[in-house]
Amino acid sequence: MGPSRVDLVGRSQGHHAPCPVARGLWGIVWLMLAGAGLGQTDRGSSPTAWTALGLGGGGAMFTPAISPADPNLMLLSCDMSGVYRSTDGGKTWEMIHYRQLSNATRVRPVWHPTDPHVAFAAGGGSGVLKVTRDRGKTWSEFPGGPNAVSAIGIDPGHPELMLVGRLHHISRSTDGGRTWQTVGTVRGPFFGFHFDQTSPAGNRTCFAANERTILRSDDGGATWRDLGATFATGPIVAFAGGSNPQGRACVLYCSIESRDDTGQVTGGIYRSDDRGASWTRAMGEGIDLKVEGEDGRGARPAQYEFVLTTDVNPARVYASRGADGQVFRSDDRGTTWHRTLFQSRRSPEFNVGPNYRLDETNGWGETISGFGINPVNPDEVIATDWMDCLITRDGGKTWEAAHTRSAEEPGRRGKGMRWVHTGLVVTTVWHYYLDPFEPNRHYIAYTDIGYARSTDAGKTWYWQFGRPLRNTTYELAFDPETPGRIWAAFADLHDIPNWNVIAGRHYFARASGGVGISTDFGVTWKDTSQGLPGKPITSVIVDPRSPKGSRTLYASAFEAGVYTSTDGGQRWARTAGSPGAPGVNVRTCRLILHADGTLFCLVTGLRKDRRWVAEGPGLYRSKDGGTSWEWINRTQPLLWPKDYDVDPRDSRVIYLGAADANNDQGGLYKTTDGGTRWTRIARKGGDCFGATIHPRKPDWVYLCIAEGDEEPGLWLSQNAGRTWKALEGMPFRNAQRVTFDPRDDSIIYVSTFGGSVWRGPAE
Repeated sequence: MGPSRVDLVGRSQGHHAPCPVARGLWGIVWLMLAGAGLGQTDRGSSPTAWTALGLGGGGAMFTPAISPADPNLMLLSCDMSGVYRSTDGGKTWEMIHYRQLSNATRVRPVWHPTDPHVAFAAGGGSGVLKVTRDRGKTWSEFPGGPNAVSAIGIDPGHPELMLVGRLHHISRSTDGGRTWQTVGTVRGPFFGFHFDQTSPAGNRTCFAANERTILRSDDGGATWRDLGATFATGPIVAFAGGSNPQGRACVLYCSIESRDDTGQVTGGIYRSDDRGASWTRAMGEGIDLKVEGEDGRGARPAQYEFVLTTDVNPARVYASRGADGQVFRSDDRGTTWHRTLFQSRRSPEFNVGPNYRLDETNGWGETISGFGINPVNPDEVIATDWMDCLITRDGGKTWEAAHTRSAEEPGRRGKGMRWVHTGLVVTTVWHYYLDPFEPNRHYIAYTDIGYARSTDAGKTWYWQFGRPLRNTTYELAFDPETPGRIWAAFADLHDIPNWNVIAGRHYFARASGGVGISTDFGVTWKDTSQGLPGKPITSVIVDPRSPKGSRTLYASAFEAGVYTSTDGGQRWARTAGSPGAPGVNVRTCRLILHADGTLFCLVTGLRKDRRWVAEGPGLYRSKDGGTSWEWINRTQPLLWPKDYDVDPRDSRVIYLGAADANNDQGGLYKTTDGGTRWTRIARKGGDCFGATIHPRKPDWVYLCIAEGDEEPGLWLSQNAGRTWKALEGMPFRNAQRVTFDPRDDSIIYVSTFGGSVWRGPAE
């Protein structure tokens, strides 16, 4: 959905009121804007629907599916919980409200073969089977239907016959899903089916695959037998089949994990031409057996994670190789192959349309995470990866980006262009900012894709890449008197302080970071990290009371403490005192400087050897510029605090969010006496990210819930936390921070954990 309005039923993203900047500064900024006539509330512009903002893509997408009854209908999902549908062939997308359907990244949805209104999908963590009867807009569960779904199959020639893979067995329906029976039982979850269209509809031959084996049924799925297929050592990772009644052909394909067996590569693509009785290796000329290793390592076996074919032409098969984004096509059942996707602009065969990632760089192949084909048109294929959604409509000759489009004239490409998203907003945002001097300049602090800026109030975006920018931008800080001067906190480690880092799943100890400075409204950046410890920088703030020519700055370095600069960031030194527990946990991740001069720092949780470490995590306060620190939630210790906000009127009033840490501590806590007493004022699920206070109406507090709780992600209290109301209109569940428009109190911007930014009604 680029800058276009998204009428999707819900999903919100937000930004925090520019809080990498001191609270005192933002009081000044609000007064400046009000004095310029920009602080007036414009109720006439109050939005009634939520609109996504920012760049498209930038995160992993999965399970693309095209309707055979209407190729304009498409579905896919993101690893951050969102599910998206397109009704115009991938030109634009809308997020399906989380109440209707959430992601199942291993289970491809299946469209009805003849009714474009109907599709089936697995819903969220429980994997319950769901159905839509309005082209994917709304979804409902089958009463008594299967759950823990691992694969879905529907017979193209006899749609009343359905098969659903589950852990260790198959569920079968012969009446279109109204009733179900448990049939074939075998160890391990199933991930693929094929219905042999050359067999009688009333006695259909069916195939099912899991990582251990391939099964066959000759009675419409009522009974099953193991084919006992003999492959090279290794699990089955992909399965596909095509059967054409006119040609009387049934061809099965599978991919086996490739291995190096004493110098010989085993595994890869295999084919059966006799309904699974025997299998032939189909790694013919043109497909790679090995790929060059990364970082100078030797060649390693090539892995093909997906295979695709159709009943229209079973001789044509596609195979994708994940790690380096390669797609191969064969038109003779794997006897010969040719590569079809070229994402490097250095290649003479480069064949991908405008895409900010490729146009701003020389391009590279990303890890393919999803692969889908139009069941009735083998020329139409969707490949999704960790950044992009690409579609070919000519069998791989050319590909177009379905997650982003250029805002410039058609066909133009190159560096320095403006981009809009198509609705595939799948990336985490830490903060959203409106420039304090030029309100039409907006900025996004992104995970994975670093940073983006807009000069037209978020309608179109410039993406910037390359040092000192890193994988992640956590915060920006604006000089209170000098237009265009901005500092930024950069890091090579994303997801601080969320579970990926806490669990160690995305954590690497050598991750670096730094601070950058821009003097031209974020167009160019210069590294200004001298004296910083080479750790991820998660927060940077400026003291508005410091001299204009030599600003005092503070920065939090994850696992290294708090650093300060007294010359505008040219040189840094660690503060004399350290929040947290030095030598144990100094996971500093968020700074706020109150207008009264009080400096706050949050230290987030630490798990070591699968145990939560009690020493260190919490909220700390310094009244002497970091020389000494006081642990202010001592009376309410929390193992996993995540974010907080401080009342601009009184630094003793603080809202602190925490998540469950093998306990029930999750929720929002409040103190009104500077930390002597704390009260949990909300528990809307086990993972409270934190709260954001409205700067003009401080009794309005927005509660943000992240990381997949069943509760809505965004709540509002208009009485300082005494009562709460869910903002259900936002289609995305995982909210992190809220940003406010100084010109319009009726608007908020919500930064999300995996759904970009959403603009919507403030109440």
